[in-house]
Amino acid sequence: MRPSRFPRKAAVFMVLAAFGLMTQLASPALAASERFVFDDTHTDILFAVSHLGFSKTYGRFNRSEGLIVLDQSAPENSTVEVTIDASSIDTNLEKRDDHLRGGDFFDVQAHPTITYKSTAVTLTGENKANVTGNLTMLGVTKPVTLDVTLNKTGPSPASPDKIVAGFSATATLKRSDFGMTYGVPVLGDEVEMIFEIEA
Repeated sequence: MRPSRFPRKAAVFMVLAAFGLMTQLASPALAASERFVFDDTHTDILFAVSHLGFSKTYGRFNRSEGLIVLDQSAPENSTVEVTIDASSIDTNLEKRDDHLRGGDFFDVQAHPTITYKSTAVTLTGENKANVTGNLTMLGVTKPVTLDVTLNKTGPSPASPDKIVAGFSATATLKRSDFGMTYGVPVLGDEVEMIFEIEA
């Protein structure tokens, strides 16, 4: 009677399956890294600047794009990239916004975007980190550090098949460092940035 070849095929299959499992176990960081794209309907990029020392003027950028690569097994390997449409600046006053888009401030014709790309992540507590990166504005690139809190990750209640990550972040910078010197020091040089992001 001719012996069955099935056991040999089964053994080969089991070896291949075991090899695949070992490969997955040997690369936990790769499996843990997840890409999150900004949800522009639930992302706010805000700023505040002193107005003559009497009050703060608040504004926002209405259009932005961003990508976060979150490595939950090794958060220090995570990265973030953001692109802001400078012309989307909005301070709730059209005349002021037109001035801000012009050459005295953001000069959006020559410099339509503001970009940020992280270079390092340093954990500072549970779900907290300092994210250092390069901010490019008006053609000038300077390091800026964000104080970031990971608020929550998990399935969206509205779409359970979608995994969402939520972040809050703040930073302070001087606009004069980027060549935006109009009105300094009467108009505030220090700019407070506030980011509320769902991705």
